[in-house]
Amino acid sequence: MSDAQDLARDIETMLGGPDNIVDLENCMTRLRVRVSDESRVDLSGLKARKGVLAVTEQGDNLQVVLGPGLVDRVAKEMGAPTPAPVGAPATAASGLAAADGVDLAARSEAVHSATRAKHDNSASRLLRRISAIFVPLIPALIACGLIAGINGILTNLVANGTAPGLASFLPLINALSAGFLAALPVFVAMNAAKEFGGTPILGGVIGALIISTAVTKVTVLGITLAAGQGGVLGALAGGILIAYIERWARSWCPDVIAVIVVPLVSVIVAGLIQIVVIMTVAGWIATAIGTFVTWLLVHGGPVAGFVLGGLFLPVVMTGMHQALTPIHTALIEQNGMTILLPVLAMAGAGQIGAVLALWQRFRSNHTFTRAIKGALPAGFLGIGEPLIYGVTLPLGRPFITACVGGAFGGMTVGIFDALGTTVGSVAIGASDLSLFPLLTGSHGLAGAALGYGCGLLVAYITGYLATRFFGVPDSVVDEVASAFPDTETVGVPVAAGAGARA
Repeated sequence: MSDAQDLARDIETMLGGPDNIVDLENCMTRLRVRVSDESRVDLSGLKARKGVLAVTEQGDNLQVVLGPGLVDRVAKEMGAPTPAPVGAPATAASGLAAADGVDLAARSEAVHSATRAKHDNSASRLLRRISAIFVPLIPALIACGLIAGINGILTNLVANGTAPGLASFLPLINALSAGFLAALPVFVAMNAAKEFGGTPILGGVIGALIISTAVTKVTVLGITLAAGQGGVLGALAGGILIAYIERWARSWCPDVIAVIVVPLVSVIVAGLIQIVVIMTVAGWIATAIGTFVTWLLVHGGPVAGFVLGGLFLPVVMTGMHQALTPIHTALIEQNGMTILLPVLAMAGAGQIGAVLALWQRFRSNHTFTRAIKGALPAGFLGIGEPLIYGVTLPLGRPFITACVGGAFGGMTVGIFDALGTTVGSVAIGASDLSLFPLLTGSHGLAGAALGYGCGLLVAYITGYLATRFFGVPDSVVDEVASAFPDTETVGVPVAAGAGARA
């Protein structure tokens, strides 16, 4: 078997077997698993398995951190049957699709109901659902955002006369980036309807109302609606609404006419509420959010940046950062950019500085430095979970000094915002070095890149210095020696601090 297959089978076994797994999904770095019986989970074995960076618990829900790329392959293997050994019956299988004949999908809701009373956390469930709505859209948002950045660079080259021959090529590039973003409310509403138990295509109908020019002929409270009003927030609310209305309609409609009545009732009721109420209210909310965030970073720039940059790593650690995706998207729709993302990206830069300090301090511990080298490239590309769970968080104080680096980096970006050189991003899904192609602002790409680059440097340096001088007490030295025994140091026992103080 491949490494991913081997890891998937081991994770599956340590989770209590395929029949104990009732729900499985993955984001960019971690598996999100819900189990039937927590007592069957070998938590210590799972945390110790090579390839597993960390495991976090929330009742019957587990998050198994594997890192980018690997998590996709493992998730795919855990959803696929295990190849039968030579000579074994053809029915020998594993995975969620076939687990000893148990229909896991059918009993998932029953198991969830049984555990809800013991682990009732409505906020966590809501965040997981919001994450499930937006995470599938992130690859397209990244791609279209990068294309928009390329389009901006080419437009500047044409405008200043450097490459006038590209003028005829610009409409094609613009179409590639604008198509998905124009239809984004449709995709959000479809995913929202699906996640809340409705039919995705009916959610798409509600999302299409937002971008339809037909709404420009509708007046609510004396105000004429505009195409796109409410944006992704309105699409999110409308998709959830039509899912509940559809489920309500199915509860009383006879099966023989359900195929006609249920969609009709759902679209009429949800559609009217969407146009008259949600689009109006969501438009007000989106405008208020955009105005507040812009005001916060322009007028309270350094202080706001310090607080936001310093607190974002704990938010990422809990997985709650996905809840910010609708806010970023609303800011991009309203202003053409989100000035919140570059500030929050400083948290990852502070962590990189902290990890570089740890690398220098423990450079003679080959096991530890190998772990850092494996996670650091992903960190420079804006994926911080491997460094959080594999390096800084387990050691305690370095996680705090990483937050200090992020705070000072956020403060630096906030200073630029307060001075009138706003630093924004035209898309979400990237940070650290990978955010540079997406930058824009009041002074164009050059001004935004200057402000963002200065923030990165400050975060790197502050995170490094804070960790080097305050983040590595004797307790951390002991933790490193215990958690990362240096198997390559022959004949030299790795006791507390052995070789680490060089």
